[in-house]
Amino acid sequence: MSTTDSKSSELLATACRRWFEDLSDRGIFTTDASLVIRTWNPWLEAQTGVAARTALGQSLFELWPTLRERGLDHYYHDALAGGVCVLSERLHKFLIPISRGASVFGMPEMAQSARIAPLSVDDTIVGTITVIEDVTERVINERELRSQIAASERARTIAEDASKLKDEFLATLSHEIRTPLNAVLGWVRILRTQKETKSRDHGLEVIERNATAQLKLVEDLLDMARVISGKLRLDVRPAAIEGLVMAAIDVIEPSAAAKKIPIKIQVEPDLPPINADVDRLQQAIWNVMSNAVKFTQAGGRIDVRIAKTDDGVELTVADTGEGIEREFLPYVFDRFRQADASASRRHGGLGLGLALVRQIVELHGGTVALDSGGKNRGTTFSLCLPASSVPLGPTRVMPSRAATVTLKGVTVLLVDDASDGREMLATGLRGFGATVEAVASADEALHTLEERRFIPDVLVSDIGMPGTDGYELIRQVRDCSEFGARDLPAIAVTAYANPEDRIRSLEAGYQLHLAKPVDAAAVAAAIASLVTV
Repeated sequence: MSTTDSKSSELLATACRRWFEDLSDRGIFTTDASLVIRTWNPWLEAQTGVAARTALGQSLFELWPTLRERGLDHYYHDALAGGVCVLSERLHKFLIPISRGASVFGMPEMAQSARIAPLSVDDTIVGTITVIEDVTERVINERELRSQIAASERARTIAEDASKLKDEFLATLSHEIRTPLNAVLGWVRILRTQKETKSRDHGLEVIERNATAQLKLVEDLLDMARVISGKLRLDVRPAAIEGLVMAAIDVIEPSAAAKKIPIKIQVEPDLPPINADVDRLQQAIWNVMSNAVKFTQAGGRIDVRIAKTDDGVELTVADTGEGIEREFLPYVFDRFRQADASASRRHGGLGLGLALVRQIVELHGGTVALDSGGKNRGTTFSLCLPASSVPLGPTRVMPSRAATVTLKGVTVLLVDDASDGREMLATGLRGFGATVEAVASADEALHTLEERRFIPDVLVSDIGMPGTDGYELIRQVRDCSEFGARDLPAIAVTAYANPEDRIRSLEAGYQLHLAKPVDAAAVAAAIASLVTV
């Protein structure tokens, strides 16, 4: 070795000594100006399996000839010229397997960072230094952090969308409730000051129509709440789908006629029966038909077709109406979703109708689909239901008794803490000829039965009342023989309208359960079914 080389190696050793002190967590090797390896620390020995005595004195490119092959030798030439390079790829991409076949570090998938820099003494570049750091844990942590950030961003976006959807829904709900209330309250005030028969009749018609609209909103909200909580129950029995469809058409036909929209109906012969909760499925079919009328312009057309499929029946409702943008189609059955939720939207509703349609149809084991060619290109609903394995039984038609019922000679004990509702029912039942004793609480009812010995022909009671409720009232009536009313026919008329509430009422001792809102004619018909008039 020449004096110059010896001096260079001595300077190199002095310059590198501090790098080898307590650096067990990274690899360091140095070269001289000729790129001959001069130092090789224990970390490299442990990770590569290359002993220091083997590496020292070898040319860098002799130990790793593929450095040149992969075009990485220029990093070291740049370092000798004063340049610095940081490589953040996996180590095996730049520190190549050595000649005996072992990979550097023996862990080719380990994440590593390498820094190649000039080694200088007294402003003189005497070689290069390479520092290799295992950043596997850091990379993993960074990836996890990035993943968590991305997940947080997605969650934030979802939360913002849900919050926006909630705000839009509440604004829509407020609008849909206030609009009919405005008409109801407005006409009530008008009728107080105007005695004209024409105005009165028109005002009552408007009040009834808007109250019915509010009832529909409440029913949709309750139905969706039952769906979400898994409490929507079906009373399934064999039924003919054509009858359900025709009943739905009967309801919406006046609206269609007002807009001069013809409804063309095509029914294939010999359709199989289906298993259906008649009321629920008719509600779903009505929602589809109602949408078709609502979104079809005057003079348009609605085509209804019922056909057999391999395993059941298919109902298709096609209209020539406004259609749906292709971008909105995937969301059309989502609850509270509306294609236009702005204040300037042309059509009312809460965005629950089609969500209920899908839920009801799927509970029947069927499927529902919607297609549209886009804006102003119409909409087609397809509703498929499986066939029933049980044949249809004889159909029994129950005639309506509301128009002909008379309660002359019937005594009724009416119990309701809501004075307006109590007065309405009492007045209405008296109009059917009944003698009505109306009280405001269960305690008053028990007093009437026990102290006054007034034993009516039928008891009509609310359920939700302060103090003693309607359930406890009927239990006491049934349990106390002193009243002489153990077998007294009883009807629950209540705002508790779930199927579970009906079952609870019947188990408590009532014969019938009527859900509010209910008119006097319906209660009169129910009374007539329990007593001999």
